[in-house]
Amino acid sequence: MSGGRYLLEHNRDRSAGDRSRSGGGLGLHILDSWTGVGRDPATLSGGESFITSLALALGLADVVSAEAGGVDIGTLFVDEGFGTLDEDTLDGVLDILDGLRDGGRAVGIVSHVAELRTRVPAQLHIRKERRGSTVRQ
Repeated sequence: MSGGRYLLEHNRDRSAGDRSRSGGGLGLHILDSWTGVGRDPATLSGGESFITSLALALGLADVVSAEAGGVDIGTLFVDEGFGTLDEDTLDGVLDILDGLRDGGRAVGIVSHVAELRTRVPAQLHIRKERRGSTVRQ
């Protein structure tokens, strides 16, 4: 998703549940092929974090599918994060999500980014009101 710029590597120095170092988490390290320098995931910008998280989620879905004997994970919901992307990156991410839909996955996007209204064919508009929410298709 990053055009080959970023590679996620497992960092054995930081692992899940390790509270002795800040972050703990999945124990990931980012290798930036443009600079040749490794980075802590905390140094990624909002857009870079969004793309990295989405790529990781898609990769994990493929792994889970393979480990479950080919059971397909047919639905993906992406909640927010689109507002952190520049125009070109947003187009690239939406092209990838379009490809997933073309491949048979249902992709739900939760966002307030106006540009998505022109790119997403089927939409539900949720409006919160005093007596409850309404849905318009």
